[in-house]
Amino acid sequence: MAKDIHDIVVIGGGASGLMAGITAARNGSRVTILEHKDRIGKKILSTGNGKCNLTNLDQKPEHYRGEHPEFAMNLLKQFGVTETLEFFKGLGIFPKNKNGYIYPNSEQAASVLDVLRMEAEHLKIKIICETEIKGIKKTGAGFCIQAGTGSYECRRLIVAAGSKAAPVTGSDGSGYKIAADFGHRIITPVPALVQLRAKEDFFKSLAGIRTEAAITLFINGSKAAWETGELQLTDYGISGIPVFQISRFAARGLESGCRVSTEIDFMPEVNEHDLTDMLFARICNCPYKDAEEMMNGLLNKKLNAVLLRQAGIPLHAPSDSLKKDEVRKLAEKMKKFTVTIKETNPFANAQICAGGVDTTELDDETLESKLVKGLYFSGEIIDIDGTCGGYNLQWAWTSGYVAGMSSSSKRAL
Repeated sequence: MAKDIHDIVVIGGGASGLMAGITAARNGSRVTILEHKDRIGKKILSTGNGKCNLTNLDQKPEHYRGEHPEFAMNLLKQFGVTETLEFFKGLGIFPKNKNGYIYPNSEQAASVLDVLRMEAEHLKIKIICETEIKGIKKTGAGFCIQAGTGSYECRRLIVAAGSKAAPVTGSDGSGYKIAADFGHRIITPVPALVQLRAKEDFFKSLAGIRTEAAITLFINGSKAAWETGELQLTDYGISGIPVFQISRFAARGLESGCRVSTEIDFMPEVNEHDLTDMLFARICNCPYKDAEEMMNGLLNKKLNAVLLRQAGIPLHAPSDSLKKDEVRKLAEKMKKFTVTIKETNPFANAQICAGGVDTTELDDETLESKLVKGLYFSGEIIDIDGTCGGYNLQWAWTSGYVAGMSSSSKRAL
């Protein structure tokens, strides 16, 4: 079999792999990208609901998570938002700023993938699709990779194979085996930025409701996370941005066998005392209404019905017959609606994963393995995950750049 001998081979042609390859090629290295799907960058096309939220101007430590989330911030100093915007402007992307959320002005994720593909072609990066990694061996000169029907030798190897989230786009978890085979610890991947499935059966009557709410996550009774925003109620549980933001903590709790629940505040702009007074005032103003009619105009009608039942109040009970304790209990249910979480939706529904290659085994300046010289990692395969809003793509650009630059430096080669 013919052997391609290149300076660098990148496993994975997603966002981070393309950034790593482009960076290394710009730095003078001969680069080959191996991708097991039929084309590169499939996951990029689905980001930002097809509009590609490239990054976010607001970069804080709390936007990144993992066993050692500070690991991400150190690398962002090398290639952060400013450098990302300049990089894409140089490729022809005109950025659109939506309250700090950065998109291409075209609002088409395909635009981002196109400019990356064009740059890779311009740099003569060899891209080989539909090739499965069969095995990798460390050699004296670097690495020997058996992939598809070919054998590839390289001095440096970058593993940017993604996670297990959205496997239809190529993230099937195969990169974890590569890392583990080289002795790396893999922190168990769990779905993140994903919907949560509830134990309660009343959600079938709430499907399709969207409402502003605050949601608190509890693990074994202790507060673990809190978010606010538009909550989506489904036939199986809860979804929406605030749920996505807390889901990685819920997934980790479930994976550890803990009790996981959420407490939803359907009236976050009003405290419980004032809400109780508001309910009494509504009863006094219209004493002829029954309980369901009294609630009309506060929340979605289907949600009102569930809240009344949870408070033990018959829907058609005369509102002026309700006792003070019943009204107080209703206010409490509206402010502290408990949902028992039994599981997350599967990896197929997750945008990203929490978990991956242990960051303590990677150099926090270069992303080179501390266990295997010449081996680098970038992107979702590393135990760093971001919140919604462009942070996971920023991590892809940042880690890809650092791995590409470090692996292609004269010292490395």
